[in-house]
Amino acid sequence: MGMDFNFFMNDVVRQARQEIVSAGYEELTTPEDVETALNKKGTTLVMINSVCGCAGGVARPAAAYAIHYDKRPDHLVTVFAGQDKEATEKARSYFTGYPPSSPSFALLKDGKICTMVERHQIEGFDPAMVVTRLQQEFDKYCEEI
Repeated sequence: MGMDFNFFMNDVVRQARQEIVSAGYEELTTPEDVETALNKKGTTLVMINSVCGCAGGVARPAAAYAIHYDKRPDHLVTVFAGQDKEATEKARSYFTGYPPSSPSFALLKDGKICTMVERHQIEGFDPAMVVTRLQQEFDKYCEEI
């Protein structure tokens, strides 16, 4: 049971990583990566990935679709909660005033948090609703492409 379960989990994690990278997000796996990425000028969308069902069923599809829009963040990055722990912790240190939640999305501008779409705004919703939510935030904070 033990080994099979770990193998299964590794597979789930690998697919979850692949899915978000294929959608155009850069994976940040170390605190240094996070530091570099989140201090870039402009707007940065951070997708906090996880292995839970609402990540695969709602958050990752929303992450992929939301960016096909006339306003979108300059930079798209992702950290994996529960997998790349130090990177996730470092990213969360930027999300002042928000409790840790995954999956979730954080929108930063010049390294400062603008807004978050938290797990309770993702879980139980369909991807289209989360896409709409993200695009409303893009309208507020992002430039037209």
